[in-house]
Amino acid sequence: MRSSLTLVGTLWAFLSLVTAVASSASYFLPYWLFGSQLGKPVSFSTFRRCNYPVRGEGQSLIMVEECGRYASFSAIPSLAWQMCTVVTGAGCALLLLVALAAVLGCCMEELISRMMGRCMGAAQFVGGLLISSGCALYPLGWNSPEIMQTCGNVSNQFQLGTCQLGWAYYCAGGGAAAAMLICTWLSCFAGRNPKPVMLVESIMKNTNSYTMEFDHCLKP
Repeated sequence: MRSSLTLVGTLWAFLSLVTAVASSASYFLPYWLFGSQLGKPVSFSTFRRCNYPVRGEGQSLIMVEECGRYASFSAIPSLAWQMCTVVTGAGCALLLLVALAAVLGCCMEELISRMMGRCMGAAQFVGGLLISSGCALYPLGWNSPEIMQTCGNVSNQFQLGTCQLGWAYYCAGGGAAAAMLICTWLSCFAGRNPKPVMLVESIMKNTNSYTMEFDHCLKP
């Protein structure tokens, strides 16, 4: 089975899949931010959280040790995190679509041309830019009451207090950077240019087909 990608294009398809999976997995995992509350470890992403306090008997707070998403979009702690959720999700979706098309290009002939590969690279750049924008928006939400309770009541925008950034945050940012810089550059050399002989034969074949159909229409 002939591929529509060059050797560089095959490398591009592999890296596109890796960066898309890494960024998307990091987006869904609640390990962007680590802190502690009531002596228990707590972690956040943009729309998910692990371990949260609830009212127990006698109105005392107890920690429920489980992970889950917020009950609604409006329940996300801050407007910055709500924007981050939308922007980062859109960027991950775009990277996944390009990665899927790139992988299909390894198995299907004439799917990805040189120009198509460059357009897909531009889409990857936009996807990486969206994820990077989400990572930049994330620190703007560190001044919300929920985050301050976890970070020693001393956190603020771009100030973590007693909390620390998690590995998923760096993984999302790294995947976005790789998509913008490496994958976008490789995409310029990913698709195959049509061979001149094959291109001429294709044009002649289409021309002859149209001529025969035209002659057939003119005959009584």
